[in-house]
Amino acid sequence: MQQSNSKANIPLILAADWVIPMTATDHWLENHAVIILDQQIIDILPINQLSEKYPQHDITDLSGQVLMPGFINAHCHAAMNLLRGLSDDLPLKDWLEKAIWPVEAKFVDDSFVYQGTQHAIAEMLRGGTTCFQDMYFMPDQAAKAAHESGIRSSVGLIVVDFETSWAKSAQECIDKGLDVFDQFKHSNTVTFNLAPHAPYTVSKNSLEKLAVLSNELNMPLQIHLHETAFEVESFIKENNIRPLARLKEIGLLSPLLNAVHMTQLNEGEIQWLAENGCHIVHCPQSNMKLASGVCPTQQLLDAGVNLAIGTDGAASNNDLDMLDELKSAALLAKLDYLNPTAMTAYQALYAATMGGAKALGLSDITGSLEIGKAADIIAIDLNQIETQPVYNPISQIVYAASRNQVTNVWVNGKHLLKDRQLLSLNESLILNNSKFWQKQIAQSMQNNG
Repeated sequence: MQQSNSKANIPLILAADWVIPMTATDHWLENHAVIILDQQIIDILPINQLSEKYPQHDITDLSGQVLMPGFINAHCHAAMNLLRGLSDDLPLKDWLEKAIWPVEAKFVDDSFVYQGTQHAIAEMLRGGTTCFQDMYFMPDQAAKAAHESGIRSSVGLIVVDFETSWAKSAQECIDKGLDVFDQFKHSNTVTFNLAPHAPYTVSKNSLEKLAVLSNELNMPLQIHLHETAFEVESFIKENNIRPLARLKEIGLLSPLLNAVHMTQLNEGEIQWLAENGCHIVHCPQSNMKLASGVCPTQQLLDAGVNLAIGTDGAASNNDLDMLDELKSAALLAKLDYLNPTAMTAYQALYAATMGGAKALGLSDITGSLEIGKAADIIAIDLNQIETQPVYNPISQIVYAASRNQVTNVWVNGKHLLKDRQLLSLNESLILNNSKFWQKQIAQSMQNNG
């Protein structure tokens, strides 16, 4: 893995046309430099002050580019990159039960998750994502892949009440998950979250156990919630209560809760979320593709609820492109409310950076460019036909830039993407592994008719 300059006690000086620190609304700095030492940001200052404060130090010239905190993908199923394009244009229930779950039951093992997560991390780094929150089987393999690559992660300790290739029961999911947590507890880039799949796949008893664990360990808990009208209606029919009300009854509404999707909400529920400091993870493209519904983002923001953005998995998106996702979030809000001021460019960018950091419990470490925070930084080249001229770099990033304009990525001060080239992952090996799994799965599906 590419190392930072910290061992030699030499600061890394990044000088760019714009720096977007994400510390104040619609705020950016022109012709500024960010200084990195020992994995942290130690200074941010005008370029014309560099020669006085940092004489005789080399400067990395990023003319025409913007420096900003890396994107935080607050919800994905990383290993599902190996299922990208497997089955499209189906409603959620059919997509899961007829297409995804049968293939997962046959193929998901340690190698599948490790190699699939590597694939996802490579894609995310190339798109400017420096941190992701995962939810999938074999979290030990996901954590291993994340740790080796250098990306920051919050790995989900998956819990479901039915037997899978990972565990036979919810209790075994919990026990094995806690073992994984202990295995990586000294990592400075890998953290964990409790990840019950959904109220319809995890019993009330199991959720009660997870509520206690979440509080005891101060560990975030992410869960698919109110994803579709059918899901909510079915839950009410079986349990005589709405899913969010069940979580409230259990005591899961807290600043540790990451409620994913949330397309079906009433005003009272929005008030509950605000009063309890819960976080909403908005996955606009997956929700649109599966016709699940629209998360009421502007109402949530107006109520003071923290909003984060996730891509969901590549099997339902079909990419892990956070730039594209936050643009969709902004445009969808405007269409949903028939209001061009709904979810501004800055609000969308905030949700994809600091909003995600807050949801994952990492806002003291990452999510903004501030002295003392980890150097989780990306550079985006705006000196392109597609993004010139630049009147407002925030608007340009949200509405015009593409992930192919992400040139460099640093996580914890380590250079992981340099001039579009991955430094900690083997791109050729990842592509070969992906083709291997595609061949195996396609052959199996053909044999099964």
